[in-house]
Amino acid sequence: MDFIDQLKQFSKRVESLKDSISTEEATKTAVIMPFFAMLGYDVFNPQEFVPEYTADVGIKKGEKVDYAIITDGSPVILIECKSINENLERHDSQLFRYFGTTTAKFAILTNGIMYRFYTDLDNANKMDEDPFLTINILDIRDNQVPELKKFCKSVFDVDSIFSTASELKYVHEFKSVFTRQLESPDDDFIRFFLQNCYSAPKTQSVLEKFRPVLKKALNDFISETMNDKIKTALGGSGGTVSAPDPKPADEAGAAEPENDGKRVPNIVTTEEELEAYFIVKNLLGSLVDIRDITYKDTESYINILYKGNSRKWICRLALTSSKKTLIIPDENKKETKYQLQDIYELSKYSDELITVLKRYI
Repeated sequence: MDFIDQLKQFSKRVESLKDSISTEEATKTAVIMPFFAMLGYDVFNPQEFVPEYTADVGIKKGEKVDYAIITDGSPVILIECKSINENLERHDSQLFRYFGTTTAKFAILTNGIMYRFYTDLDNANKMDEDPFLTINILDIRDNQVPELKKFCKSVFDVDSIFSTASELKYVHEFKSVFTRQLESPDDDFIRFFLQNCYSAPKTQSVLEKFRPVLKKALNDFISETMNDKIKTALGGSGGTVSAPDPKPADEAGAAEPENDGKRVPNIVTTEEELEAYFIVKNLLGSLVDIRDITYKDTESYINILYKGNSRKWICRLALTSSKKTLIIPDENKKETKYQLQDIYELSKYSDELITVLKRYI
């Protein structure tokens, strides 16, 4: 079985177990140890995978890290574990203390779902504040698979991973910068785009006029790129990622209001909505051709349809940062609402979704 297939299988296992795990020890036994076993380590060999590894910290003797992976008698990876229900945000300081007292070059902080990989890129023998790689085992990106594979016992090489870690760190930083610019382009970013297309003085008032124009241009470009990829993936069918039509600009680049006074719908299909759409497609793929499962986005929710027919809607998803709601129609189109913790809970409602789809077939 290929590594990516093992990952997918393991992800399904974690998805099925996560709601029944309530303690740190259960998290270790049910998902963390099997994760490292998948990477090829003998988790029952105390000479290779050492539980409660002693990492003396200054005057504090006998402090222990949950696990250490040993090579040639020395620790190479330290692993600190938390309960599957715990957020990892405030727990890296403990691992930070352990890191400098051992020869380990890498440290992993995990709750069985999230895995944060650290090293010492900024200062030797001092763990970086930010991980160079963060993996959600329930949502593994294709580009993360080869990076995770490097931690497999059969191919593990400290120098190779360390050299890649630097690149991964800056890729993450660049993405963060770009995300901020998409939300609100700063002055220097606006000047960069204006330098080849606007010859007049770039005063502060000009920058302010172009700020929303650049934001719209960047987001439109991303939407168009996503549309092209979706159409390719679906053989030319499926929904589209919508963005408002561009407004005309005056000589200084300011967007003029609509002449008819009508508000332009602000429809932006988010990555989370697209991911939820593909989850629903996969849940229904055994019943119909997945190309017949399409979607139409609105300002309030994403509508998942059968053959693009708005009267044959399978479900609606209203997804915000604070609340996620699945809406399923009954025989009379009366709506039943289900609150979700995250979009991965959609699989719990596969029977209900299949029941709706069967009415339209």
